[in-house]
Amino acid sequence: MSEATQPEMGTILRKIPAVDELLATPRIQDLLAVHPRWAILEAVREVLAERRRQILRGEVPPEAAERLLSPAALSAAVADVAGEKAGPSLVPVINATGVVLHTNLGRAPLAPAALRAIEAAARGYVNLEFDLAAGRRGSRQAHVEALLCALTEAEAALVVNNNAAAVLLAINTIADGKEIVVSRGQLVEIGDSFRIPDVMVRAGGRLREVGTTNRTHLHDYAEAIGPETALILRVHRSNFQILGFTADVETAALVALAKRRGLLVMEDLGSGALLDLSLLGLRREPLASDAIRAGVDLVTFSGDKLLGGPQAGMLVGRRDLLECARRNPLARTVRIDKLSLAALEATLRLYREPERALLEIPILRMLRLTSDAIGARALALAGALRSAVPDVAITIEDETSEVGGGALPLQAIPTRVLALRPGRERATDVEARLRRGSPPVLVRIKEDRILLDLRTVAAPEEAALLQALRAALAPGTGGSA
Repeated sequence: MSEATQPEMGTILRKIPAVDELLATPRIQDLLAVHPRWAILEAVREVLAERRRQILRGEVPPEAAERLLSPAALSAAVADVAGEKAGPSLVPVINATGVVLHTNLGRAPLAPAALRAIEAAARGYVNLEFDLAAGRRGSRQAHVEALLCALTEAEAALVVNNNAAAVLLAINTIADGKEIVVSRGQLVEIGDSFRIPDVMVRAGGRLREVGTTNRTHLHDYAEAIGPETALILRVHRSNFQILGFTADVETAALVALAKRRGLLVMEDLGSGALLDLSLLGLRREPLASDAIRAGVDLVTFSGDKLLGGPQAGMLVGRRDLLECARRNPLARTVRIDKLSLAALEATLRLYREPERALLEIPILRMLRLTSDAIGARALALAGALRSAVPDVAITIEDETSEVGGGALPLQAIPTRVLALRPGRERATDVEARLRRGSPPVLVRIKEDRILLDLRTVAAPEEAALLQALRAALAPGTGGSA
């Protein structure tokens, strides 16, 4: 291709139609029946501006100008841009990565009961803060407090919009302006570069780090306690592990020390398991009930990680402390909304029947799937795919899934994946088409192969996944078999 000379560039620029001229073309007029006018108008302006930039940068040779600036090409570009503008930004995706709690994909999918509860709460008015029996204002916490107390054995409970907010509210309530003694090896960083120590400081606490990164002893805590100390904090390292030459202090020992010195103990569990995960063949995570039975005064944990519910932060523990937290002005700023509350209540009700929770809460169902069951589904998908894409090498291979979401970081879960090696292009090109498709499909790439782990693909999504794979692997055929 040859670059345009200055006179040629001027000639090409003059071929760019005016906005009104392009809007008047039949194809754009047809789009007005599909998309709102504002979206089409913005798309027309963006497409024409981009074509102008391409010409000025010398990216449009004379021989390509007629094609790029034709009504058909411009209308097609406008249709694509207008479709993106008019459609929602938040769209469902098929998660074929095998990462169960994928933070970038919204973490825990909700149980059918939770979805029904959200729909009912969203459709009209609900008794969010109205006591129907007494006929007066009530508390939104009443919908979940008794459930949380039953599941954790705590005296009282309070729910906010996420676990970082729960930690913030707890620290500000019981240790504002006071010292918090915490092991250096537990000062964790959570998602998006937010650090728990920074949250504590913003809450008004003054950190007193003890021990070393890998070893902290009971005497380290005892020696650090002074007249300004209000709280001993234990943070569960849910998103990383320290291995090798290590030492830590058990919760019960910290509680005994705190009682002798007249202090409070708080434990941030983070991941929020309510069932013993060893029942699923995974490493056991500490439960809130473990901490409550050990005498911890206040426990915090997440709702959208191993609990498998909506984004929420739980505080459970002593009634007097949680009453103070309720009256803290910060509680208003971090309160949970009605839709999340509805989903959380429905999810917690499932946990009152553990066998039902294992069957109906999606992340628990995914985590207990065997590699043989996943392999059988992958084999069926491979059979349906082979005839449509004969140039693609398709195999079923042993791999591992991840829990994700900053939970059980070293837990590799055996799985079987569908491995695809495109014959005439790079795996990254196919991955890009899958990611940009409708619906978008997220996969893994390993050694120039596309890996699909059906652990995280719901059975009703398989037909759409098959269609997306056909379209991405054989784009010239339009995805037909």
